[in-house]
Amino acid sequence: MRIKSQADFFSGVMFTAVGGAFAIGATTYNIGDGARMGPGYFPLMLGILLAVLGALIMFQAMVVETAGGDPIGKWAWKPLAFVLGANLAFGVLLGGLPSIGLPAMGMIVAIYALTIISSMAGQHFKLRDVLVLSTILAAGSYVAFIWALKLQIQVWPTFISG
Repeated sequence: MRIKSQADFFSGVMFTAVGGAFAIGATTYNIGDGARMGPGYFPLMLGILLAVLGALIMFQAMVVETAGGDPIGKWAWKPLAFVLGANLAFGVLLGGLPSIGLPAMGMIVAIYALTIISSMAGQHFKLRDVLVLSTILAAGSYVAFIWALKLQIQVWPTFISG
């Protein structure tokens, strides 16, 4: 049997590998059963579902003919770097980096940095639109995490909040 859609086949491989890893990792927790679910029940079921979905996608990629074999394109390095960098910046700004003396900048600054940096991954970047989106995300996060859920997350930089 030959692969008739490379993109679908390797997407299926990725789904199967990630789902299998989650399912195996979930077995280290108490699974429980349907009536009394333990902390490992949901990750186990989700991992199994993802692995089965991946296997179905791989099977379809071997059976259904696609135009030109649907080859995998080049890696999109720029978006990958910006999205990973945005998540790294979010984590560092939210919690600080005491080893180099960088204080925690808080949730609002971290969300603005995350949104601005990750928006640079796209082909069209308009600072005004990104700042509007950042403001909406920061306000929504404040309402959801600080006000509604009452989580103890630093909201502003230490030099502002005292």
